[in-house]
Amino acid sequence: MKNYDPYKKTILFIVSLISILLMTAVFAYVWYNYYFETMYRFKFYRKGNYMLIALYAVILLFFSSMYGGLKIGQLRKVEVVLSQFLSLFITNVVTYAIISLLAFRLVNPAVLIIMMLVEMVISSIFNYIVIYFYNSIFQPWKILLVYGSRPAEGLVHKVETRRDKYAIYDAINVNEGIKAVAAKMKDFQAVIIGDISAVERNDVLKYCYANGIRAYVVPKISDILLMGSDRIHIFDTPFMLSKGYTLSFDQLLAKRILDLLLVIPALIIASPVMLLAAAAIKLYDKGPILYKQIRLTKDDREFKIYKFRSMIVNAEGDGLAKLAKENDDRITPVGHFIRAARIDELPQLFNILKGDMSFAGPRPERPEIAREYCKEIPEFCFRTKVKAGLTGYAQVYGKYNTTPYDKLKLDLFYISNYSLWTDIKLILMTIKIIFKKEATEGVDDGWTAAAKETGAEEMVKDIAEK
Repeated sequence: MKNYDPYKKTILFIVSLISILLMTAVFAYVWYNYYFETMYRFKFYRKGNYMLIALYAVILLFFSSMYGGLKIGQLRKVEVVLSQFLSLFITNVVTYAIISLLAFRLVNPAVLIIMMLVEMVISSIFNYIVIYFYNSIFQPWKILLVYGSRPAEGLVHKVETRRDKYAIYDAINVNEGIKAVAAKMKDFQAVIIGDISAVERNDVLKYCYANGIRAYVVPKISDILLMGSDRIHIFDTPFMLSKGYTLSFDQLLAKRILDLLLVIPALIIASPVMLLAAAAIKLYDKGPILYKQIRLTKDDREFKIYKFRSMIVNAEGDGLAKLAKENDDRITPVGHFIRAARIDELPQLFNILKGDMSFAGPRPERPEIAREYCKEIPEFCFRTKVKAGLTGYAQVYGKYNTTPYDKLKLDLFYISNYSLWTDIKLILMTIKIIFKKEATEGVDDGWTAAAKETGAEEMVKDIAEK
């Protein structure tokens, strides 16, 4: 069978372009046949119409790229379609605002709503056809896992959830030697290099590079810290500068200004929902509406975080800090709903207004749990180099039950690669995770407060049996 992988990016670009053009064509039809005639104050000529239609395409492209509506082959089929739905919804809300501004009045949204429903139907049919042919042309990679003494079971389980794209057929322990690993690699299209020692990893990675083998590498914390380093080319030996401090004064100022610009309108918009949630909590069991808890923010400073109470009163009556578990019986019926909709987090807008938190940053941890994590993962304390956040990399790209070690890597990636655009992107991406069930799940019963350690040998046997 012919290998189409060299053409993958070109094919996906063409498919994405066709998708955007299809949706834009629907809008153009609606604009010319309905909204164009409602422009009483301005007479739109040819270029004006073209500009507005092009603006619609640009806005749709922006949100489709943001939410993953164009990530065919990377995201699951359902997630691609839902991401495209969200992109269309936000694009049409923005477009409605633009048309109303041009018309100097609130125009009738009915036609735009019908148009959006038509776009969603067309988008669904188009994406399902494209994904079907994509999966037929691009088969999942036949992968070899290279692991070491550290557990790799969790990594295998994650990869297996996307067996449509990545298929681990076999595994080998790096302790068998680079020659044995190299001999094994010849039968596979790609390699996943697990959490092995730096020396062994370098040998495997260099071999893959020399022989044109695709290598997926699990980064170490030191790798993530270097990702945000400055490249210095003063000498004939290249330097990579990793700064010991975090955000500069201008970055801190811009971050605070962004928080204030967003939090005040957010409080106004969210106030009706917050009032309804407060009433529901109070009516259910007459207990406190808010749940206040000590958390850590920048430089390990303690503050009281505000959340709507989603658990029974005195949920931690024994005084021990406990993570919420999947199907936790301490969560009330009202609590289940407000947690699923992320309404329980809304009072933290007041924490942002006070300056204890930011919109984006590592989630604030409880001091006692943070100390427990630090015993197992000393680098966990690096998270408090920046202000705690309402949302962050670990929330957007991870899950509630992602392991502490993996959450740490995501948070450190945010700190090491910080930019104001990163904050804006994370805030926009947070809208999407509200609709993802796994983002609000609790940890498994088997998880303790620190990272769970399991052996890898049983995992290797499981792969061999497949």
